[in-house]
Amino acid sequence: MEGGKRTEEVAGSSSGVSSACGVDENKREIQKEMTNIPFEVRDVVEEDEAEEEEHIDDNKDEGVVAGFVPGPLLPLKEQIEKDKDDDSLRRWKEQLLGCLESDLDGTDPEVKFHSIGIVSDDLGEVVTPLPLDETQGVHVLFSLKEGSCYQLKLKFTVLHNIVSGLTYSNTVWKGGLQVDQMKGMLGTFAPQQEPYVHALDEETTPSGVLARGIYTAKLKFEDDDRRCHMELNYSFEIKKSS
Repeated sequence: MEGGKRTEEVAGSSSGVSSACGVDENKREIQKEMTNIPFEVRDVVEEDEAEEEEHIDDNKDEGVVAGFVPGPLLPLKEQIEKDKDDDSLRRWKEQLLGCLESDLDGTDPEVKFHSIGIVSDDLGEVVTPLPLDETQGVHVLFSLKEGSCYQLKLKFTVLHNIVSGLTYSNTVWKGGLQVDQMKGMLGTFAPQQEPYVHALDEETTPSGVLARGIYTAKLKFEDDDRRCHMELNYSFEIKKSS
């Protein structure tokens, strides 16, 4: 039996050698055929192969599977309605989103702002409901001492669909001249019944005699699609520290 086994191993080894030799023979045949191809055609073939290899490498770098085409982005309401016959799956999706199917009427996201707050060591936290009554002029949102730190805090709800890349810009003027502008990213938010609370980056009021007085400002919120969800015109005052 042992002798038979060794014979099989030798036969298998010989088969492997023959297979390898066969591969080498094929390579030599291909190389021989390539030498018979005119230079112009050979260059085109080699360029095509190089482009194909480069395309494969690019796909690997970008994490793209060859031949894969991503599907279109569907509204959340349409995604939930796909499983409307499966109550358990529909409820699971609603729980995952934190909202009901009835909250997803429409394809475009809507951001509804409920309040704006000012948080500082001087004032603690002062909350102003939104929207402001613009018929009474520009609202004085807060008064702070010079050189003090503060943050604006927003409370808002997202409706209908996901809002992607929500950003803000806060532009400040004094005496008709722009003196400051801050921009920042809030993030991407899914629709839900519970409101979001988000604090903007901390800012510091300027100091000095020229810094004191009344300022006007515009706070603006936009998403990735350049949809403006709110423009808030307000004013604030910087007072002497003592």
